[in-house]
Amino acid sequence: MIANNYASLPVVFASGNGSTLKDINGKEYIDFVSGIGVNCLGHNHPLLVESVKKQVERQIHISNYYNSDQGLAFAKELLEATSMERVFFGNSGAEANEAAIKLARKYGRISCMTKDGSTTQENPKNVIVTLKKSFHGRTITTLKATGQDKFHDENFAPYPDGFRYIAAGDYDSLDKVFDKSVCAFMIECVQGEGGVNLVDKDWAMTAAEVARKVGAIVICDEVQTGMGRTGSLLASDDLGINPEVVTLAKGIAGGIPMGACLFRNKVRDIFVAGDHQSTFGGNPLACAAGRVVLSELGKTGFLERVVSAGKAIRETVRGWNLSCVKDVRGKGLMIGVDIVQSAFEVQKECLSAGLCVSTAGANTLRFLPPLVITDEEITKGLEILRNVIDH
Repeated sequence: MIANNYASLPVVFASGNGSTLKDINGKEYIDFVSGIGVNCLGHNHPLLVESVKKQVERQIHISNYYNSDQGLAFAKELLEATSMERVFFGNSGAEANEAAIKLARKYGRISCMTKDGSTTQENPKNVIVTLKKSFHGRTITTLKATGQDKFHDENFAPYPDGFRYIAAGDYDSLDKVFDKSVCAFMIECVQGEGGVNLVDKDWAMTAAEVARKVGAIVICDEVQTGMGRTGSLLASDDLGINPEVVTLAKGIAGGIPMGACLFRNKVRDIFVAGDHQSTFGGNPLACAAGRVVLSELGKTGFLERVVSAGKAIRETVRGWNLSCVKDVRGKGLMIGVDIVQSAFEVQKECLSAGLCVSTAGANTLRFLPPLVITDEEITKGLEILRNVIDH
């Protein structure tokens, strides 16, 4: 059977519609997880289903030795929407971040080279600074990029060198952490796995400025925050740090596996043929789905609705004034609720009662509902949550 790497909960789902799931016994659940932010248009979205069906009949995969019509179209639309200049398509967030790390390392090396190919400084420019409490993936390299010791399991050692960590909001350490060995500053605009932690805009802008002063680029890991999750197409737009590199995945294709590394300005032409590749990356099926997602996010009022729905959830939970709720925070439909109980136990109780929620730490519930969730589904889900935690 399937390896139990996920400690999967005792339910088997068979179908879904909108923000409602149905298990094999016919029981319905309100979905506040959306595949951990993947099913951004919910389940069984008619336009997404139609597009995928049509594309399956036309073409599922083609080698990246060639281009597909859907791949070229999606690349053009995505770059125009994000004001980026180049895109590398992969299959996941970890793969997108691996591409960004390789791009940063090559940029760092090239920036220290003279015309004859020799380096201009004694020590290599290959250090990447990330945030404490960050999360960047499950590959060996992206685990090391992750600023949480619990993800640096000795069973998988040794890990790659070349990563340094700083706490978000730490002004005093900026000049110590960023030196000439740093090639990139990699930041989540809202830390997801680390606890749904908001990053202060002023600090982020200052950190980005310090990074650029030592010749580093800025990478925004928007695997979880991108594609409308926080109420704007890219969360980095709200932070005002104008990253040279942005990574995307999760909601980018509405459920079809896909990741993307977007880049511009001085790193736009760093990658050349053979530097980084992916067998399945940018396949026509995923790109066809991505075009639907991007089109829906661009419709009038869509992102404004994400903002208002997220605000309604946060204000409702705060308004309960329950002693078991310690904090409520988030942006758009990326929400964290700190509770006194075990988040995992509450997750299990919510599931039994008909609500799917995620966790982000021992005492933090994480809500990532479909961006199309209705007021009725929000009300039902929150009623279940209150009944579970207030007893």
